[in-house]
Amino acid sequence: MGWWGWSLLAVAAVVLLWAAVVVGLFLGGRGTDARALARFIPDCLVLMKRLLADARVPRRRKLLLVGLLAYLALPFDLVPDFIPIAGQLDDVIVVALVLRSFVRADGGALVQEHWPGPERTLGFVLRAARLPT
Repeated sequence: MGWWGWSLLAVAAVVLLWAAVVVGLFLGGRGTDARALARFIPDCLVLMKRLLADARVPRRRKLLLVGLLAYLALPFDLVPDFIPIAGQLDDVIVVALVLRSFVRADGGALVQEHWPGPERTLGFVLRAARLPT
């Protein structure tokens, strides 16, 4: 199996794990948390799309977003995605670092303005973006 096959396998594994956690939360009586988690990845993609389209975002930050999207789409990472938990953790850290640059630039106003999801999830995104230095 080539790198493309391994990439598809890794994406499928992540999606299945994500779906299992969402279903587990829902069956455990935490429907609100399940809905927020189910919408988290699509909400992040919408946020990135809106930030790329915003004329107030400097070109340098737009390049960061394009680089982030390329990093997430490419089959090779710092830690390969087929390694459970650690493979996804490096992606989360890279996303948090890119969002951190947006939050530090304007206090998170653009991220708050463009966030399509619930306020509770936005709070998580902002806390993750303010990683200690």
